[in-house]
Amino acid sequence: MNPCVFIILSLLLTTTGSQLVAAGGNDMKKKCLDNERLALLLFKAPLHDPYDTLSTWRSDQHDCCKWSGVECSNQTGHLNHLDLSFNFFNGTIPTFIGSLTRLRYLNLLMNSFYGTIPTSIGSLTKLSYLNLGRNNLNGTIPTFIGSLIRLTYLSLSSNSFYGTIPTSIGSLTRLTYLDLGSNNLNVTIPPEFGNLTNLQYLHLDSVGRCRVENLEWLSHLSHLEWLKMDGISLAKQNHWVDIILSLPKLSLLSLDGCELSQVMYPYSSSFLNSSSSSSISYLSLRNNNLTSSMYSLLLPLTTNNLRSLDLSGNMLDGIPKYLGNLCSLETLYFNNNSAVVKFPDFLNNLSGCTSLSLQYLYAPESEFTGSLSDDIQRFPSLYFLDLSHNQLNRSISEKLWELPRLQTLDLSFNNLTVPSTYHLSNISYVKYLDLSSCKLLGPRFPKWIIQTLINLTFLDLYNTGISDTIRLEFWDSWPSQLEYLNLSSNNISGKVPDLLSNFANLFVIDLSSNSFRGPIPNVSSSLSRLHLSRNKFSGGISFICQAVDGFLSFLDLSHNSLTGQLPDCLWHFQELKVLNLEHNKLFGRLPPSIRSLMQLNALYLYKNNFSGELPLSLKKCTSLISLNLGANKFSGKVPVWIGENLSRLYVLILRSNNFFGTIPLQSCHLANLQVLDLSMNNLHGTIPSCLSNLTSMVQQGGLSKGEFDYEFVRSYNVRTQRTYADHATIEWHGDEREFSRTLKLVKTIDLSSNKLTGQIPNEITILHDLVSLNLSKNELSGEIPPKIGEMKNLEILDLSRNSFSGGIPPSMSTMSFLNYIDVSYNNFSGRIPTSTQLQSFEPSRYNGNKGLCGPPLTKYCPGDEEPEVPPLIGKGEGDVEDIDDEVERWFYIGGGMGFATGFWMACGALILNRRGRRAFFQFYDSFKDWVYVKVVVFVSSFQKSR
Repeated sequence: MNPCVFIILSLLLTTTGSQLVAAGGNDMKKKCLDNERLALLLFKAPLHDPYDTLSTWRSDQHDCCKWSGVECSNQTGHLNHLDLSFNFFNGTIPTFIGSLTRLRYLNLLMNSFYGTIPTSIGSLTKLSYLNLGRNNLNGTIPTFIGSLIRLTYLSLSSNSFYGTIPTSIGSLTRLTYLDLGSNNLNVTIPPEFGNLTNLQYLHLDSVGRCRVENLEWLSHLSHLEWLKMDGISLAKQNHWVDIILSLPKLSLLSLDGCELSQVMYPYSSSFLNSSSSSSISYLSLRNNNLTSSMYSLLLPLTTNNLRSLDLSGNMLDGIPKYLGNLCSLETLYFNNNSAVVKFPDFLNNLSGCTSLSLQYLYAPESEFTGSLSDDIQRFPSLYFLDLSHNQLNRSISEKLWELPRLQTLDLSFNNLTVPSTYHLSNISYVKYLDLSSCKLLGPRFPKWIIQTLINLTFLDLYNTGISDTIRLEFWDSWPSQLEYLNLSSNNISGKVPDLLSNFANLFVIDLSSNSFRGPIPNVSSSLSRLHLSRNKFSGGISFICQAVDGFLSFLDLSHNSLTGQLPDCLWHFQELKVLNLEHNKLFGRLPPSIRSLMQLNALYLYKNNFSGELPLSLKKCTSLISLNLGANKFSGKVPVWIGENLSRLYVLILRSNNFFGTIPLQSCHLANLQVLDLSMNNLHGTIPSCLSNLTSMVQQGGLSKGEFDYEFVRSYNVRTQRTYADHATIEWHGDEREFSRTLKLVKTIDLSSNKLTGQIPNEITILHDLVSLNLSKNELSGEIPPKIGEMKNLEILDLSRNSFSGGIPPSMSTMSFLNYIDVSYNNFSGRIPTSTQLQSFEPSRYNGNKGLCGPPLTKYCPGDEEPEVPPLIGKGEGDVEDIDDEVERWFYIGGGMGFATGFWMACGALILNRRGRRAFFQFYDSFKDWVYVKVVVFVSSFQKSR
């Protein structure tokens, strides 16, 4: 808005408001003032309100004090409180906010505001609370913020502010809370922060590339209770421990990634003789490259006040014994440490009074070795234990299950073994159990788990070596409150029961990669994820229509023997993100209700018998990232709406169907596309030159990560994340190959086995990041584009069985990554360019081109001379050649006569004698092998003698 217009309107609104107050008397104190109501309407006008939060803000509703998010003073009727947080408004912050000059509270947290902070906010001089956090604001932090001297609370966190922190913030001496975290600032922390003597909470974590020149200002903040400075370098801050301990009320200190390992003198020598005591109850020193030699700097910070200690992401090779004497320590984070630690020693050093207080031990992805021994019984207060992704071995102690408070246990991805039986004296209270990739001794299913752990809600036994047949009645004994069940990648067989009646609360079922058989029974409507792939299930899939509550986000029934049609009940699945039905025997047309899958990211129907044209309703699935419909019987033209509506696609596979017509130009609109496979159809026409618009194949790196994360969150503070990687079967080096986690690195165009005509467009050479190009088995003609050598990352090039002509471009000699080429059966001519790559392939890759010459072919190019054979010493010229010719001539004459005589003698006897015939051919097979070996040895000796 023009500044002059804003000033005039502000004056008009202020004047009108004053007149109304004067005229209205006491009546106006009961509802908002007209000028403030008008300002709110003007504030609302430019906003994009996705959830219609401001529906009550209407001109015919005169009392704006009753509008959503608005509060007014009971004494004056002035608007003094505006809370519009968590509404996801989109747009810039309207400048009319500055007209609400009586505001004391303004909260715009968690929206999508972008742009700079409007200068009109500087007019809100009565503000005591300002929260602009978690938006998309950018620019520099304006200096006029320092003029809002009544502020006690200021948050500008989680935006994109850059530049300096204005020193004017030091004027806000009433501040008790300041949060500038998670921005892109690149400056020093101004020493004027020392003026903020009333601060209780200071959040400077992840502010950007900030540093501290002098930490002395911090010692003035005597009321400070929380201090977060994550990511700010303290490498040059000697005696920083002295300053921290000068803050008598400090209870939380977070210095993650502050380069503390580079500090020469963490505290002064005089400090060693002082009696300073830390009040810190929460201490986080993550990602500082700390080694165990630096535990001395922790000593003054770790007292019996400490309740939580985070040492993750360092290089610590153990725990000092003094940490085992912290009688109030409840939580210890030791994950992602890179030094080897013997776990029994680790427990032993914590076995002081800490062992009685410790409740939460989080230590995955460290380098723990050794066993999980009986020493664990020294920690009776443990309710959470995560030792996953370590190198623990041997058998799990029975004492672990007897811990009276243990509820969450994650031992996954270790070398631990779990006995098939335990003799437990008490029922375990474990609710969450993850033993993935441990080894269950047996190998039968460990019945003690479901008989003893009767409180289980989460069970993960992925890849634990179970080999057993589960009877239907066995399922009845499982805990009915189970919410997560993963038995995948074992060798379990049997039928699956009615999951609806047995497990009404299940959110996640993963029985994939086993040998379950029979029809798939009823399932719970509360399911979020169902993974039954790679089994022996049969029958139809109408059971999915029972999941009517719309929670299902993941459905994988691939690699089974399922039959029938896809039922027309997909409107139930508006939250579905992955639908995988490939490698089954499903048939028929895709149902119209497929249009309801608005959130679908991946649709896999590969290798079924689906038929008919692709339904127009599929274009409503605009969230699709991966679409694989290959190896079916789909027909019709390739729909133009794929390129027009499915703009997020990075995988498009329509191979091995019955599509006809031309390749639609709209396909060139798919800028994210990395895999385009239209092979083995009946497409005709030319290759569109606009394929050069496939930006992802031009630029290095992928635009789409090709992975879909699914999280299962429980109230007992556990987050289990399983990543489902996109996958596709692609022709690679002449064979079919399935790509999964590496698919995001593959960039390929496969138009082979069609009826395409015309030339390869020159524009295709712009696709510098293309890895594979297959145009084989078409009717293409013309020459290879001369600039094809600019496709430096090309590894696979197949142009075989076309009608190409001309020479192989010299630029191809620079394609150093090329490891598969096939240009056979064309009309190429001339010399094969000389390079390390092109001569390394088999001659068959160049066959069927009469005009080609030069290595690796044996055909010499014009002007090339065959290497001369040097004459033998001591022999006259032609002597050896004459002898050889004479020997060869008599060899053939004698051999022919002998063959004729022997043939009829042998055949005559064999025709008349069946037993002799059988004995002869047995002898012949053995004799043939003997003769072959003797001939090879003779020829080799003869050549050496010459």
